[in-house]
Amino acid sequence: MRMHALNHQVELENKTEKTHPKKRYLFASDFDRTLSFNDSGYVLAKLNLVQQGGELAYLLLHDPEFRKARKEHLHEAGKRVRLKPNIDVLYRFLSDELEDCRFDFYVLSAGPVEVIRSALEGIIPADHIYGTEFAYNRQGEIERILQVIAGYGKVAVIDELLEKLKTGQHRIVYVGDGSSDIHVMLHVNRRDGFTIAVSENQYLAPIAKRSVLSDSALAILIPILEDVVGWERRLIRELFEAKGLLIQRWDKVQTDKVTIVPSAAPVEKPVGAALTESDSALRP
Repeated sequence: MRMHALNHQVELENKTEKTHPKKRYLFASDFDRTLSFNDSGYVLAKLNLVQQGGELAYLLLHDPEFRKARKEHLHEAGKRVRLKPNIDVLYRFLSDELEDCRFDFYVLSAGPVEVIRSALEGIIPADHIYGTEFAYNRQGEIERILQVIAGYGKVAVIDELLEKLKTGQHRIVYVGDGSSDIHVMLHVNRRDGFTIAVSENQYLAPIAKRSVLSDSALAILIPILEDVVGWERRLIRELFEAKGLLIQRWDKVQTDKVTIVPSAAPVEKPVGAALTESDSALRP
């Protein structure tokens, strides 16, 4: 009798899952300073392979100092990238643990793909990571650039993934930290997707629909659960606590950044003069 009831419950759950499938979203994130604390160029510089500055992909191909880098050096650099904590928890939760939604998790970066895949090895599948790709010669030197995922390059990958996943254009979440993410954020916003800034970049923050500042990658969940999934703050706190984590501070702050300088032609009349004159026209 108990087995019959259990089988009946399983049938109902399977039927419910078929009639109410999970909503499928594309989750795409930048890497440098979004999922990590530093960028690929900085790590390569610390290895004394290259100097910092400039467009890394171009310099790796053309600059004599940068051309010393080999594929194995890029892989080693990835192991030295300081990742933000809880990326694995973020990946698992968005991929599998939400009842009504599933987020296909991808990383898009202008950094060398070998660095990013090495840094995220065992956390995010390699085929879910897009970065700058190189062709190498027999000596192991970088011979040419195959593709660069930067600026409009990220837009192109987003469109390819939407087609591949058969996901609605409005079901995109993009996370980034800097000016190189502006193009893709504008693109996602135009499609009624959801954009999150993880820095106070003066050009990016006004474009993003939400901003969240934290040393933990898991903080990205908060605006997603609030604005995309529709959870209350109480449920979000309970989720974090169930995973052995405590949201110690959660401040929502709107900041006005104001610069005040002397005008070219200062007005001498009193501050209230204009108001007084306009008011006098209303008097009998």
